[in-house]
Amino acid sequence: MIHKALRLIRQYHELTVSDLASEFGFTPLYLKELESGNRPVESELLELYSSKFDIPVTSLIMFSQSIHKEGKFAKKFRQLIAGKVLDIADWAINKNDEKIKA
Repeated sequence: MIHKALRLIRQYHELTVSDLASEFGFTPLYLKELESGNRPVESELLELYSSKFDIPVTSLIMFSQSIHKEGKFAKKFRQLIAGKVLDIADWAINKNDEKIKA
């Protein structure tokens, strides 16, 4: 889920993969792999997103698949809520893109 959240944050701020990768000092391929889930997300990357987009790291961590010492019920609940939040954000961005294209 964290990968999708990072992609949606970038899209919400209307940044291309190339633009954000350049700003962070990454290659576009590296950022694409992060956003697609083919690379693990490191804490340093979360710090970059937190600083750039003024989002607390703790808010970004909510979208992680696992959190150390998290209870089973809490984990399921967090993942359910985080998944719904991402679905809504994805829907809103797609809806906005449709309006722009029209």
